[in-house]
Amino acid sequence: MTHSVLLAEDDRPIRTALERALTLEGYEVTAVADGIQALAAAHRERPDVILLDVMMPGIDGLQVCQVLRAEQDRTPILMLTARVETADRIAGLDAGADDYVVKPFEVEEVFARLRALLRRTTAGAATDEGGTGAGPGATDEAGGAEGAEEAYDARIADSGVVEAADLRIDGPSRRAWRGERELELTRTEFELLELLARNAGIVLDHSTIYDRIWGYDFGPGSKNLAVYVGYLRRKVDVPGCRPLIHTVRGVGYVLRED
Repeated sequence: MTHSVLLAEDDRPIRTALERALTLEGYEVTAVADGIQALAAAHRERPDVILLDVMMPGIDGLQVCQVLRAEQDRTPILMLTARVETADRIAGLDAGADDYVVKPFEVEEVFARLRALLRRTTAGAATDEGGTGAGPGATDEAGGAEGAEEAYDARIADSGVVEAADLRIDGPSRRAWRGERELELTRTEFELLELLARNAGIVLDHSTIYDRIWGYDFGPGSKNLAVYVGYLRRKVDVPGCRPLIHTVRGVGYVLRED
């Protein structure tokens, strides 16, 4: 199946090189140079995935992302950013982006992240149609997750609803609550929380999480996972609530109520 990509990048050499590489990889590419053109193309072309530079003249990538999300457009968005600070990356996630790549980047990393976003979109559509509720972090795939219910109070209903502590996660509708409060989560945040909840009480190492969520291990030097966990904590472990997401230094992360 051929997937369509909307590429918005104001740097002409980067845009040209990415357009050529994506085309050779088998994508149908629409390439534009600024945010206004990106919004117009997104409305006109309805691409399968959007590759969006943050720094563009006029309307920047963050604003494009915010507009599309405000319109309830759920097309997966991969941000390209030259900003390396965690706060800058979080700004992209807060705008509604699903993932990001920091410049300079290897084109193979861009391909890997695009494949992961498209797989998750396809899996989500299949779940909505089939009602299986089997997410990317299904317990039987997570290596050592068998028996998690005995280790911790996590319940997985036949409907695809996962409950752990005061969390309730509805896989088919892709909605989550902590107590009575519904959580506003991006696609990646939802899938990360669902993975941790399905394996509540079990420490998942970095490579397992990368494989289940992104389908690719970006290596020990990547801060991608730490950024997402930190941002997810800001939404789940708010002041006044007992922390649920814990770091096991040198290993990975676990969801449990201490």
